[in-house]
Amino acid sequence: MAMTRTTEAGMGRTGLEDWSTVDVLQAINAEDKTVAQAVERAIPAMIPLADVFADCLRTHHRVFYIGAGTSGRLGVVDASELPPTYGLEFDRVVGIMAGGDSAIRKAVEFAEDDTEQAWLDLLGQGAKAGDLVIGIAASGSTPYVVSGIKRARQEGLRTGGITMNEGSALALAAEFPVEIVVGPEFVRGSTRMKSGTAQKMALNMLSTTAMIRLGRVKGEKMVDMQLTNHKLWQRAEDMVVEETGVSAEVARQALEKWGSVRRAVEGLQAGKAKS
Repeated sequence: MAMTRTTEAGMGRTGLEDWSTVDVLQAINAEDKTVAQAVERAIPAMIPLADVFADCLRTHHRVFYIGAGTSGRLGVVDASELPPTYGLEFDRVVGIMAGGDSAIRKAVEFAEDDTEQAWLDLLGQGAKAGDLVIGIAASGSTPYVVSGIKRARQEGLRTGGITMNEGSALALAAEFPVEIVVGPEFVRGSTRMKSGTAQKMALNMLSTTAMIRLGRVKGEKMVDMQLTNHKLWQRAEDMVVEETGVSAEVARQALEKWGSVRRAVEGLQAGKAKS
């Protein structure tokens, strides 16, 4: 019996093209409000995956996201935001997309149907036993993702999956599956909507939890963030002032000397201890 995909089901709405702008916006918003509840129901399944995520990085392994279309793009986004936000080395969490980097901007036809390429892409990034691969697929049946997870698990990698359908091939293939059942999309089958929102929330939760577990956050502060623009320099300066009580000028000098909020605070505190 074929799996029932709620992501492909309709909601029974008709004549959307005749709805007013406000009606469309309000209806989409009403559907979006249900996404957080679906994510909440999946938290028990997310706990072991978040712990494995942190453990991989703690033990000098790596984490890979693999996906196609919106799912792949969201993986790339999450991976690319961790280095500037938490000072993580750029190649520790890697987003891999069916069709390669060019598919981030322009869809590559049938790339998601390739059952061999995901493992080749992982090998190309240096994936090895003990690393973690998280497959992201709203349908849970994307050949690129499912085959990649199966092969990765056979080769001794740890595997997770994020899908929006129950009983999917991805959930069955992954060691740590997370099923976030958001139900039918407002526009039938358009999984860039509720499914994409749920995937983004789940990735935020998993990677942020891992960064906190690894000590990359102190209190609520991003103490290892990269200082790459004026806004972040100001934020860092304010953090150092708040943490140590020094003047803004001294905080900036410390940041220029040590390069991060963490090291600046530690340096200033060490200096105080000696005096």
